Order: sequence, then C-alpha cells, then structure tokens
Amino acid sequence: MKATGLLSFLPMTAAKVLWDGRFNDLNSSSDLNKWSWSNQVGPYQYYIHGSGDVTKYVNLSPSYKNPADAASKQGVKITLDSTAYWNGQNMRRTELIPQTKAAIASGKVWYHFSISRKDTSAPSVFREHQIAFFESHFTELKSGWISGESAVNNTNLQFMVQQKSLWKTEWKPDTWQNVAYEINFSSGSVGFWHSEGSAPLQQVVAPVSASTSSNGQDWHLGVLELPRDGYADTNEDFYFSGVYVEDTAITTSVTGPGESSAVRSHELSKTDADGHSSVRECHIPHEGGLRD
Repeated sequence: MKATGLLSFLPMTAAKVLWDGRFNDLNSSSDLNKWSWSNQVGPYQYYIHGSGDVTKYVNLSPSYKNPADAASKQGVKITLDSTAYWNGQNMRRTELIPQTKAAIASGKVWYHFSISRKDTSAPSVFREHQIAFFESHFTELKSGWISGESAVNNTNLQFMVQQKSLWKTEWKPDTWQNVAYEINFSSGSVGFWHSEGSAPLQQVVAPVSASTSSNGQDWHLGVLELPRDGYADTNEDFYFSGVYVEDTAITTSVTGPGESSAVRSHELSKTDADGHSSVRECHIPHEGGLRD
C-alpha cells in the first residue's frame, strides 16, 4: 500500500481536556463551600470573596451559559457588591481558582471560557477590571477604564499580555465573547483566540513573548476591580461558561469537548512544524473504540 493510502488510516490529533471547570458536576454554588484547604474537593478553590454567603457572589444557572455551548449544563454569574472585599483589601474581588493536580501550567495549553454581561448590573466603564488573570498578570482580559488612561471611561473588553493591550472589542450586552488563551509555558509565549456567539474560535493574536509563570493554582476565573476616587461601588455581574483547559490541539467549536459518547467530533487546529495553523475536523473515539 502506498504511503498516501496509509495516511488515511492514521488517527488525527485530538484535544485532551486537562481540567474541566464547566460547572456540570455542581448542583448549586453552595457546593463550592465543600472546598477548604484541608478538604480540597471539587473543580474549584473558593476563598477569594467577600464576607457574605456564597450566593451573594457566585450563582449557577442554565440561563448563565452561552446557549450555543451544548456541552455545558450551566454557567456562572460572578457578582461584585458592596461586601465583595476580601482579606481587608480595598479591591473588590470574586474569584475561583482551578482545583487540580493536572499539568495546566506545562507545555502548550489552551485556557477556554466564554464571557458576557447584561445592561442590568453592568460592569462599570469607569473602573479597571482584571478578568480571568494569572497571579503575575502575564495575560488576562480587562474591561472598563484602565489606570493611567487619559479618557474618563472605556467601553472595551481587552486582551492583555504583560499589561499591553493586543486586542479589543466594544463590550456590548447580551453577546457572548468566546475566548481561548494559547499559552506555551515551555517557550514563553501567549496567543489569543476569539469568536462571538456560536461562531468557531479564530486566532486573532499570534503568539507573542511573555513571562509565562504559573504554579497551576494561580489562574483566577472571575474579576478583581481596582478602586477609583470619585466613583462609588455599584453592583456588577459577570457571566462565564465553557471553562476548561486542554492541550495537544485547540477545540475551536463553542461546544467544547462534551460528555462521553460513541464518537465526538470537534473542530481542531494543529500547529505544524513551521508554525502554521490549520483547522480541521477530528473524530475522537470512545474508550472502547470507534462505533457504528
């Protein structure tokens, strides 16, 4: 048989989920209270929040997810209110951190999530919000007025690397922004994939050099809001869904890797040796193999 014929039988590269934070196994946000430093259970560490009950800051509902994401049963609403001050700080914070021993800070990985807002309890455009960030802030999203800007406000959602904005879009209500950070912890680079609504992810920022430092327990899903003189606290809600980390290849479909099934089909992009990316369909067999 010719080599070209053999190639047709070779398996295509499949994305591997390293950590799944899509809230599918949580009955309510109260399940987050089961986690503690002495009882590290569930998909998230929950300790960065205000003094109130968990339901003041974190709530789950099917209505809080991107409706195009069939693999997520529900999404999360992250809230900042007048009590959302953690550990005596002057910043409002509500954040979840992956609880996992998986290698989510090693090699080349993709951090996926979708984010949205509404007109009701909208994030302030007059304050800086650090969103889905690493502790060292080598990459993150930001919204609102960013410290040092000459303008009074800022209506954009921005992708940042090393505190530099590399992409932005006007953050409109009721529109899901689908995101993947492409992070190469080995070579020290970060790229950015994005789409809206149900559209597949596309790379909009090619990888750039970054100090990709992480211990695997310092990525913060949620928001940190910096204070600003002259602007009072208001209630603010941020919506997230489709949260997971994968390696090997990127899943570009908004419906990420789903529950176990006979055959799952994902749109994947694999970077070749020359650094070029190609999007293709990949069939992932069930553990027992391909089925009819």
